[in-house]
Amino acid sequence: MTREQGEKLYEACYMRVFSYVMTLAGDRSLAEEITQETFYRAMAKMSTYRGGSEEVTWLCAIAKNLFVDEYRRRSRHTELSEEQTDSSESVERIVEKKDSSFRVHMALHTLEEPYREVFELRVFGELSFREIGMIFTKTENWARVTYHRARLKIQERMEGYDGL
Repeated sequence: MTREQGEKLYEACYMRVFSYVMTLAGDRSLAEEITQETFYRAMAKMSTYRGGSEEVTWLCAIAKNLFVDEYRRRSRHTELSEEQTDSSESVERIVEKKDSSFRVHMALHTLEEPYREVFELRVFGELSFREIGMIFTKTENWARVTYHRARLKIQERMEGYDGL
């Protein structure tokens, strides 16, 4: 892969990969770190990319593996109290939740505008409905209705991704 191709891939996919990792990690700093490492590894291993899926899907798979590795590494270094151990989730359960998150992102990718942007602003941007309405020069109620319609569309499309 040439430097120019790598830059185009980065520009085209960075926000989608970062958003996915952010839902996994819940920590902006860690999400940025994993996203950067994802692109580094993708550039280094581009020859192994078979093209059987979209590039963003391939990048998200790399990111998920990096997140799981980081989670395991941190788990080994963190001593948990018995109370935390009893209530903590297994890695398998966390990965299962993250797979569900990946399916949400896949469904979100197919959403038409303005549903996609409103959903992203609300969930990832953590903006209020009032702020979203101001961005679109619409009412707060419009933003609220559009967001809820986007959620319904994502739920409908999620049913189609159960086989992933």
